[in-house]
Amino acid sequence: MGILQRFENRLEQMVSGAFAKAFRSAVQPVEVAAALQREVDNSAQILSRNRRLVPNQFHVELSPQDYARLAPYSSTLSDELVEMLRDHAHEQSYVFTGPVSIAFDEKDELSTGRFHVRSSALASVTPSSESAVTDTAVRRANVILEVNGMKHPLDPPGIVIGRGTDADLRINDPGVSRRHAEIRIFAADPTSGRPQVSVHDLGSTNGMLVNGHKVAQASLDDGGTVKIGNTTMTIRYVTSAHDDAGQGGHGV
Repeated sequence: MGILQRFENRLEQMVSGAFAKAFRSAVQPVEVAAALQREVDNSAQILSRNRRLVPNQFHVELSPQDYARLAPYSSTLSDELVEMLRDHAHEQSYVFTGPVSIAFDEKDELSTGRFHVRSSALASVTPSSESAVTDTAVRRANVILEVNGMKHPLDPPGIVIGRGTDADLRINDPGVSRRHAEIRIFAADPTSGRPQVSVHDLGSTNGMLVNGHKVAQASLDDGGTVKIGNTTMTIRYVTSAHDDAGQGGHGV
């Protein structure tokens, strides 16, 4: 029995045909499941001979009518779809970048019976000290690192980023080495009054991209990006009221 058939059988057992009634002439759950499988297959990136990296966060966009019909069952359906994707990933030797989640969104421009699937790879991010990312610490910082929705204050001498437990900022991304890169904070520049920030590769397996360029080390200006594995981080300088407008840029 295939994965989609097992998925459909589980749903029928759990909701006693309620899905069949709710979706009689609209989007069928098995159609969503098949679309999620295709999205994963089409997005797979080769990590090694037997491992491929796939997205872990999915958004299913539905018409207002389909969304309204789905709402009473969204939690059950989401859980079953996640389980289905895990089964599919296991069979295909896929590796998720982090915890798998599926959300349903309402889109006015979609007609009944039509839906879209969007995906993204979002690794979990864990600081070595939870106190390092409190609102107070973030407000006091002159430089902030934004990664996967989290803001991490950067203070001298800097932080080590990697997948290992000894990293200051741990990113659970299979493409990230145990100690992948180090962001260093130096004394403030006399002209701008801002700290000097640079990033250095620590001999990682896959290297890093700074503002889209593969380098071993680089300085980082406001808005500069660092990509390691499948994770992109952004540097933000906190602007004081007396700072000149328009300062900043992208450095490599």
